[in-house]
Amino acid sequence: MTSEVSLPAEWDDDERMNFLFSDFKENRDVNTTDWDSKMDFWTALILKSCRDRGSVCVNLQDLNQTFRRQDRSPLGLPTVLQSMARCGKIQRESEFAANVDCGWLSWGVGLLLVKPLKWTFSTLLGSSRVPLEESFVVIELVKEKAAELLRAYHSSEFSNCSIVSFQELCSFSSDVCADESTLCMALLQLQRDKQVTVSLHEGEKIVKFCQPGQERVSPVSDVDVGIYQLQRSEKLLGERVQKLSLEANKCKEEARVLLREGKKSQALRCLRGRKRVERRADNLFAKVESIREILDRIAQSQTDKMVMQAYQAGVAALRLSLKDVTVERAESLVDQIQELCDTQDEVNQALSTGVTAADEDVDELEEELKSLLEESKPDSISGLPAVPTKGLQPSGEPFLSSLPDAPRSHLNITAEQLEEELNKLTLTDSGFQKKKVTSPAKRLEPAQ
Repeated sequence: MTSEVSLPAEWDDDERMNFLFSDFKENRDVNTTDWDSKMDFWTALILKSCRDRGSVCVNLQDLNQTFRRQDRSPLGLPTVLQSMARCGKIQRESEFAANVDCGWLSWGVGLLLVKPLKWTFSTLLGSSRVPLEESFVVIELVKEKAAELLRAYHSSEFSNCSIVSFQELCSFSSDVCADESTLCMALLQLQRDKQVTVSLHEGEKIVKFCQPGQERVSPVSDVDVGIYQLQRSEKLLGERVQKLSLEANKCKEEARVLLREGKKSQALRCLRGRKRVERRADNLFAKVESIREILDRIAQSQTDKMVMQAYQAGVAALRLSLKDVTVERAESLVDQIQELCDTQDEVNQALSTGVTAADEDVDELEEELKSLLEESKPDSISGLPAVPTKGLQPSGEPFLSSLPDAPRSHLNITAEQLEEELNKLTLTDSGFQKKKVTSPAKRLEPAQ
């Protein structure tokens, strides 16, 4: 057994191993460092040896044989087992099974559970002697093995079957559990975790697994047993159909060989036998199809039941959520929201207009602006009539009466006279100003 376990590098250090192979002191307080160092070494090595061997159980006899060195066995292993039991790292196999379900005690599948419980767990903790053959379950390892077994089931061809037989379980878990005892310990842990349940059906052990979407497995019901029987019948009939197909092919080959040898009558008998086998295979195949249809209907009914339960839960949740909600309250809330929105719009409009000055201030500002405009006007050209500010009357009399009389005689002015008049225009500081010019009609006499 030693070859199956990888030992640490310090196993070849004689001085170190002499210390580790020695017994523990009666009182830990004498040297706590040495005590804890030795305890940690053997605890880790026991867990490692079990994991390497794929086992979840240990006993003192196997440990003495596994860690035997130079014809010596470690003297402190009983103390190590007692310490691991106190810490809850290991538990007696019989007590581990009894805490799950007493029905497992009657299995008789290699477990050491038939011995009477002569001593209790508290006696083990207080005793300095550990029976050599007493088996202990390593809690950490059995939990790991249970998780691996559950993954193996979900990845197997039986994952669509809620119930499997113990033989089928052994077939797809052979790579996970090294022996039947390890498989049973893993099943015990799964049953403790409410992931499987085990029962007997017609003397056959069957295991029901928790299905996806369920927190814990439900007890085996009559419906589960009926589905299990249908699945078993489907499997058995399918195997028979396969065998009959092989037999029919065999009869056909024999008929071909006999026909080549010239034995026509014997070849005909083989063909008749082939026809009979095919008819039997067809009948069995029709029964298989009927069973499959029943299984499909059962699966559909279970789906419908699940949907109905979901609908019921949804209706209950919706009714609860709408308990205090009514149409009147909803309309009232909408009206309140609209009123608040209108108020907000009015407030925003009032804030956007800003602050306006008093009327008297505005009048004073307009008067001052008017005076500034009058002061900024340029000087008017002298001699020209004022621009009328009032609109023209329809008759035009006020405006026409202010204009000078037009000359009534012919003008006889030479170019020299016009040049002289032009030179009389002068430029003043305030701009151009046109001097008063005597009307040519008054200064010049018309030509004789």
